[in-house]
Amino acid sequence: MRISTFFYTIQQGIVNIWRKKTSSLASVATMTACIFLFGLFYMIVVNFQSMVKDAESQVAVTVLFEPGISDQRIEEIGELLDGRVEVSKYKFTSAQEAWDSFKDVYFEGNEQAASSFAGDNPLANCASYAIYMNDISMQDTLVTFLRSVEGVREVKESKEIAATLTDFNSLVGYISAGIILVLLCVAVFLISSTVAAGVAARKEEIRIMKLIGASDYFVRAPFVVEGILIGIIGALIPLGILYLVYDKIIQYISGEFSVIGRMLNFLSAKEVFHILIPVGLILGVGIGLLGSRITIRKHLKV
Repeated sequence: MRISTFFYTIQQGIVNIWRKKTSSLASVATMTACIFLFGLFYMIVVNFQSMVKDAESQVAVTVLFEPGISDQRIEEIGELLDGRVEVSKYKFTSAQEAWDSFKDVYFEGNEQAASSFAGDNPLANCASYAIYMNDISMQDTLVTFLRSVEGVREVKESKEIAATLTDFNSLVGYISAGIILVLLCVAVFLISSTVAAGVAARKEEIRIMKLIGASDYFVRAPFVVEGILIGIIGALIPLGILYLVYDKIIQYISGEFSVIGRMLNFLSAKEVFHILIPVGLILGVGIGLLGSRITIRKHLKV
């Protein structure tokens, strides 16, 4: 494409938007609303997923060892865990540490009762590994493996918690996909309507251009640019608003409701928007391009 043609295409795309100010504004407003809702829903979802991930990171599979197992074998089991993709980290608790922890919880304020066990550890066979996972949905695979390991007496898992967290993640994923699909369809329809109005308004002009030898690409390119520009404008506006609002809300919650902020652990604006901004812009451009291309194929019969 020559430079002059490129700038002519951009200019005509802008002119098309300006000529149909009302319909263009409606398309931009619809795109803004769609990207705004998408961004709002995305922020809610990623924060929920982050909180669920934090909850998952607290769920551990506990491995108890056979009585009389050697320290060397315990270390070997630890080395096996190092090579498992399911394992995020693991922590060893000795029998003495288990007993000390038990005493602190159950004999608090009654140390005399605890002293009666001096020299006798009731939890002598309760050394264990607490194993934390990268993904809670991997728990069944990990438990099956652990039960096959020599020296492991018992594996304690959290089936109900794992199932609840996995189902919640799946539900959020399905709802997200459904809402995003509806928003995309609405935006594509509105942009298609705007571009179709532009084609109808310039029908005679386009016919003359074709008669004097203008290529299909030359005729169609301004309408594609029009759709892309509407998409970009409609994405930039809500992304800017969402960034400012989200950042202010997080700062307000952290300052005024610090306890809630620590409990819920919201993601920072930087963590959310380093993905949301490029995704939002790509969506805007993609929707604009798709809407204009569909309309051009359907209506531009010259």
